Amino acid sequence: MPESLKTIRLLVADDHPIVRQGLVAILNDQPDMNVVAEVNNGQQAIEQFRIHQPDIAILDLKMPEVGGVEAIDTIRAEFPTAVIIMFSIYETDEDVYRGLRAGAKAYLLKDTPCQEILEVIRTVSGGQRYIPAGIGNKLAARMERVDLSDREYQVLALMAEGKKNKDIAGELNISENTVKFHVTNVTLKLGASDRTHAVVNALKQGIIKL
Repeated sequence: MPESLKTIRLLVADDHPIVRQGLVAILNDQPDMNVVAEVNNGQQAIEQFRIHQPDIAILDLKMPEVGGVEAIDTIRAEFPTAVIIMFSIYETDEDVYRGLRAGAKAYLLKDTPCQEILEVIRTVSGGQRYIPAGIGNKLAARMERVDLSDREYQVLALMAEGKKNKDIAGELNISENTVKFHVTNVTLKLGASDRTHAVVNALKQGIIKL
């Protein structure tokens, strides 16, 4: 290996052994890459990042114990310059948006050709971002939508459980009129015609999950 070729130190986190082991084998076969840690959940990803402080961490968005977005948040809070690539079969625009907002530099689908994955890793290592065109279009639309407040998220989650305004008011310890105000805002922000439509839109976009 030429002295000028920098070795990219990588951490791989994925709870599917075949996917993780296959990716690790491909990466370790490259003259300029070395996997310093491989883990199967988000908590381990955080712990191993602290130990190894890799150049790049490749994190599945859906992992047990701690999810990918939460892991990104935690790692970036401790290591602001951490370089992270999101890796998933497919996620909603909301998950990808949250990951990028947390500081991820790229998003890769698991069915991305191997050569493209390697090129993206090298691109990100060089300080650039990478978002597939199709995902980029969805993100552009997502960025135009107004974020929900924490209280609006709470109200929306309870709406998704089928609870009426009176029940939501009691659970959140707020007035029923305040609940109605939040329901109206949620409906408007999600471009919905009524509360049922708002819940459907939120589920489709990954804002909430049942």
